[in-house]
Amino acid sequence: MPTIVYVDDSRDDLFYLDYIRKKQQIDVDLFCFSTAETALEALKQRVAEGWAPPELLVADLYMPLDSGIGLVSSLRADDRFRTMRLAICSGSDADEDRTRAFEAGADFYLEKPLDLAAIVLNLEV
Repeated sequence: MPTIVYVDDSRDDLFYLDYIRKKQQIDVDLFCFSTAETALEALKQRVAEGWAPPELLVADLYMPLDSGIGLVSSLRADDRFRTMRLAICSGSDADEDRTRAFEAGADFYLEKPLDLAAIVLNLEV
């Protein structure tokens, strides 16, 4: 079963993704965080305890204290997380936002609302 970390300052978006996971009975471990800082600390703790990094981290592009871009850049610079796939998500379909995400090291750019079933399916490929 894949593990996905979702970071978004919108409690509604966090609730929605977990609701969809339960409603559609999607077989995934989903960990939701409302700040990049708490997500990064949890990932570091997880690795320190001997767990493998999650298969995917999805971070919201626009968050008040730290953007998804900052989180993705930090994870790309840390050897412990080199194998983890990283995605930036946003309600924006602007080319500049996609470019910024990929330049920061994101593997994917996802538009909201997120399609959890499709995300999990792509992880299995």
